Amino acid sequence: MTPESAFLTALGQALATMGLYNPGHPARERAVDASFEQLLQVLAKLPAVQFSFLGGEAIVGHRPMTELSGWEWATRLASVGIERIEVDAEVTREDYFRFVDEVWGQLSGTSPSTAEARQLVRSPARFGALKLQKRVGEDALVPREGLRGEGPVPPISLTDELGAIAWAHHEVERGTAVPMPEVEAIVASLSATIHSERRLLLPLLSIKEFDQYTLTHSCNVAVLTMGVAERLGLDPASVRAMGVSGLLHDIGKVKIPHDLLVKPGRYSEQERELIQKHPTDGAKIILDQHRGSELAAVVAYEHHIFLDGRGYPSLQFSRSCHYASRIVHVCDVYDALCTNRPYRQAWEPSEALAYIEKEAGVELDPDVAAAFGAMIREATICRMPITTASSDTTPLSSSP
Repeated sequence: MTPESAFLTALGQALATMGLYNPGHPARERAVDASFEQLLQVLAKLPAVQFSFLGGEAIVGHRPMTELSGWEWATRLASVGIERIEVDAEVTREDYFRFVDEVWGQLSGTSPSTAEARQLVRSPARFGALKLQKRVGEDALVPREGLRGEGPVPPISLTDELGAIAWAHHEVERGTAVPMPEVEAIVASLSATIHSERRLLLPLLSIKEFDQYTLTHSCNVAVLTMGVAERLGLDPASVRAMGVSGLLHDIGKVKIPHDLLVKPGRYSEQERELIQKHPTDGAKIILDQHRGSELAAVVAYEHHIFLDGRGYPSLQFSRSCHYASRIVHVCDVYDALCTNRPYRQAWEPSEALAYIEKEAGVELDPDVAAAFGAMIREATICRMPITTASSDTTPLSSSP
């Protein structure tokens, strides 16, 4: 058992004990003390540790804790808004005991009013929801109201999500791991938005500057992918996985020089070869850092491969692409056609849809293309222009 899993196991045991004994009982204090000792082992060589809880899975830093698969406390903690726990190395026993008391208060519904104010503020031990932040040093933002069916969603704005995508790309560009907990939080927030009306709502971003394309395109493809995945009858967990795959399908473009991405003229043969490496680079980025993200890696690799085998990267042996790749491929083509590019103007949506239907059975999966067309015709589509200011790509921080 790793030190991190030993700590979470001890924390779960402490919380279970707190449900059996009143405050001040020796058994309760012994259990919390035991978890504190395990925590100190985790922090022995680290400045801080961060745990996230998503979909019943525990994550330490960016690593899914496969050794704790099925750990029930991951679901229980997330269900009361404790999706992240952060502890700094300077935490004292008093800090930790106060922290565990507040976690138990949140779980038992007896949390005092001051506990909510302490969530993910700069305390040596803190907890709260996964959050999307605007800038380094600013307070975090919880995904919009309505994520858990709490009421109507305010006027549509994807500024926070777009900023979080920019930060995630920046993290990868500077060589750190894909921040999967934040990616999952972005997808959850987008899912809440598309279900905020009686009819499916598809909020699609429109750019004014060519250098905004990669970020807005990733967001749009994630939205379209989740919409068509639902249309095809996939279960909620699969829909979210598709959304993550759509959001990360172009992550390999962080390896491409910015000047080339916004080049207005035709690519040289050498430049085209560099552009066409992004599916392979994207798959490597995801696989090298996240064992649990095979679907996103497969989609990143296959999303430019045609149904008839053309496209790139070329396959040594003819085979069918993954169903998720075929879904993302359709969404990718549609949004690319409907967006202004350095070398051409955006197509009208009706023209893009006609292309999708013409290529069904040739470039694109016919069943996916048919479902996509039906979705586009029946959904409420909200086009939102993004200005340079609102899509500022200043690096973000996932820490408070």
